[in-house]
Amino acid sequence: MSPVPLPPRRPFPPLGPPAGPPPGQPRPPHRRPSPPNAPPPEAPAAPAAPPTARPDEQQEWPEWVRARLFERRIVFVTGVLDDQMAGRAAAELMTLDGTGDEPVNVRLDSADGTLEAAFALMDVIDLLGVPVHATCAGRAEGPAVGVLAVARRRVAAPHARFRLTEPRSTLQGRASELTTWAEHHQRLLDLFHERLSAATGRPAADIAADSRAGRYLDAEQARRAGLVDEIAERGAEIYRWPPRGFGFRPNPAP
Repeated sequence: MSPVPLPPRRPFPPLGPPAGPPPGQPRPPHRRPSPPNAPPPEAPAAPAAPPTARPDEQQEWPEWVRARLFERRIVFVTGVLDDQMAGRAAAELMTLDGTGDEPVNVRLDSADGTLEAAFALMDVIDLLGVPVHATCAGRAEGPAVGVLAVARRRVAAPHARFRLTEPRSTLQGRASELTTWAEHHQRLLDLFHERLSAATGRPAADIAADSRAGRYLDAEQARRAGLVDEIAERGAEIYRWPPRGFGFRPNPAP
């Protein structure tokens, strides 16, 4: 019986430097080869930016400040006089009306708003069972002028400014809808001018002309126009919190 032949031996690889990294250096991570049609690897996502407060949140008064002012029967109407602002101020006014017989003080500083929100707040002031004293410390423009005009006692800070102007509104829709909306808006504007006429004693036509022209008024001009009754004296002392209250000491009307 003849011996079975053995397969030929493979030659040993030539001696040389090791294929890995030099001694003392870490071995690179193993990466699998990508398929031929694989998309390129995506870049790592950037870290998310920290959340920022919205403009309305940055301007929001702290709750403890509102609580202290509410205890002193003070309601602030600041910023854009929209439905949300009018609803909050109306709720505070009605709550104060049901919790006491002393006057309620409104601090006004508004540069824009809607006629619907202004009428809602003006109606609440008209229907309250307690007098409302309004002070403009800043500015009152457009529909916000009506909130000041209907108050029982109206005071302006020395550097308060006022502007009679028609509010801007935008609407998209069919031509028939635009025509109906324009007629409704004009009726509201006419009612607003008539309400200002009753509060100031000036003809509604003059107020409408000033609104179309966008007339600016300072505190003294507003007093002569009948928008305010008094102007807080310059250098007036700010009333301290209890027991004296909070606000300006106005000059008596001449």
